Amino acid sequence: MLKIGIIGAGHLGKFHLNNWMGMADVEIVGFCDTDEANAKSVIDKYKIKRFFNAEELLDNCDAIDIVAPTTYHYELCALALRKGKHVFVEKPLTNTMDEAKALLKLAKESNLKFQVGHVERFNPAFVALQAHKLEPMFIEVHRLAQFNPRGTDVSVILDLMIHDIDIILHLVKSNVSYISANGVSVLSETPDIANVRIEFDNGCVANLTSSRISMKKMRKMRIFQKDAYIGIDFLDKKTEVISQNIPTDKNVFTFDIDTGKGKKTVAIANPLVAESNAMMDELVAFKNAILNNTDTPVTIIDGYRAMEVAHQILDKINKTTK
Repeated sequence: MLKIGIIGAGHLGKFHLNNWMGMADVEIVGFCDTDEANAKSVIDKYKIKRFFNAEELLDNCDAIDIVAPTTYHYELCALALRKGKHVFVEKPLTNTMDEAKALLKLAKESNLKFQVGHVERFNPAFVALQAHKLEPMFIEVHRLAQFNPRGTDVSVILDLMIHDIDIILHLVKSNVSYISANGVSVLSETPDIANVRIEFDNGCVANLTSSRISMKKMRKMRIFQKDAYIGIDFLDKKTEVISQNIPTDKNVFTFDIDTGKGKKTVAIANPLVAESNAMMDELVAFKNAILNNTDTPVTIIDGYRAMEVAHQILDKINKTTK
């Protein structure tokens, strides 16, 4: 039985709690939150113990789930690692790169399990493509959200775009060679909308647009590679693959196109997207990594790499706005 503690019982923290409550092989020993209203609502609903400081909670659990504001991530993660506790922390990994570097060193020395909450890795629309060979050479991403004051303690880069940065770095097996970026602060003190171009050593290019002041929601990624186009709708949980290399069966629509050098058969497939709870899946993966002594699917190195690119983007935006 894995003893879990939760730090942060706000909006997102309650979603985490709901998922932990429905999981086998887990005992929730308690939670820690400094907000009295949040704490009371958790006690009333979940009937679990409230700890008044993180140290006491950590002393009573095997692993910690940190859903506190980003500015507290380093302090809490470092404390947990020093106490010998496995760590799950929501994205982004930390608030600054200096904190990320220090935490990476501490995690490597600890030999503990550490997972970063890049939940889109577990989105069923993305998971549905695991059987397909993805070798992107051009990627177009739009992640748009309506304004919500919650989360504006960090820029739209660290709030929204970092999801797509993580996915892209996971897919493109090459180093970043160049980044250009523009961003504007509209309703908060940090950029609320940004457009970014990331170039890789292997020739792949990714264009990303993220906004938290949109009138509508959108979370779409389009991937172009040799002989194939892949569309992923993270919001509506749909995928589409257009390729010359899809087996032609009854579930695939095919048509011929004239390339000027002869006809080619193109197939359109919609891979089956299974119903799933991405947050539950990522927390189960963390639990299983601890119990089975396996690697976490989104490691601290993954979280660090996404942070590194995100902060390079922020540096570019700061230079263009001065």
